[in-house]
Amino acid sequence: MHGMSERVGEGVKVIRFAIVLLSVAHLLLADGIVKELAAANLKGAAAVPIIPGLFNLAYVENRGCAWGLLQGKVWLLAVFAVVALFFVIRYRKDVFCFGNTAAKLKFLPHVTEVLLYAGILGNLADRVFRGYVIDMFDFYFRANHFPCFNLADVYISVAAGAMLLLSITAPSKESASL
Repeated sequence: MHGMSERVGEGVKVIRFAIVLLSVAHLLLADGIVKELAAANLKGAAAVPIIPGLFNLAYVENRGCAWGLLQGKVWLLAVFAVVALFFVIRYRKDVFCFGNTAAKLKFLPHVTEVLLYAGILGNLADRVFRGYVIDMFDFYFRANHFPCFNLADVYISVAAGAMLLLSITAPSKESASL
């Protein structure tokens, strides 16, 4: 009987892995489609106002990272992404607070994991295959523009917020040992 429960446990792990893999693939596809649409329709064109005074669609080839940091360091950023991805996968139970989540947030570690993988891989693919990341979402107020970003950046930002929420709501090690 013990062997049967092990097989069932392994089957659940395989199904969870498949769900994560398919979810990441779908998010990567969405990110890639949006970037291709931006390249096809916005490259060389003026920004397209979507909400005048607040939001444009624009085409930016970002050869750095957030806020224009590390410009021209594409391969350094690519290596950093691979190392970060390895670290996150290796320590995923701790990074995503699996098993330490309040019952009402049980879904959140899984969603967070998928978003973070898709965000890292989406921008990594751009850096490796294009030599830059395509950004297109341009929020601004008057003359103050927030740095342009893309869908993969949204995935990473939402995952970071969710990780913060998970770390705040996870029981402390002291209370867990009581």
